[in-house]
Amino acid sequence: MVTTVTSLGRSGLHDWVLQRLSAVIMLAYVLYLGYFFATTPEITFTAWQGLFASTFMKVFSFLTLLSVVIHAWIGLWIVSTDYMPKVGIRIAFQAIVIVICLSLIVWGIQILWSL
Repeated sequence: MVTTVTSLGRSGLHDWVLQRLSAVIMLAYVLYLGYFFATTPEITFTAWQGLFASTFMKVFSFLTLLSVVIHAWIGLWIVSTDYMPKVGIRIAFQAIVIVICLSLIVWGIQILWSL
């Protein structure tokens, strides 16, 4: 079995499972928001603020954000290793993706748990 340092998981199977799990979490989030939109008679700022004021929604939103980042990293890592034969370009691309992913996580924390 081949393992790599830049892969998120320990193996291709681990990455595959992480990508499927992250997709399930993102689907659950979209379905939950769809349910909220369908059952809320009038979407106002107060209703939206009330939804995101709960700890459950903050944690669920953060898990979804982590899922998006994990899903994107695995997908872009696979694409970059398959289609970028020059090591320098691939490493630069992966470094940019890592910076963007970490920035999104920090930004998400600031948005979700700001006062």
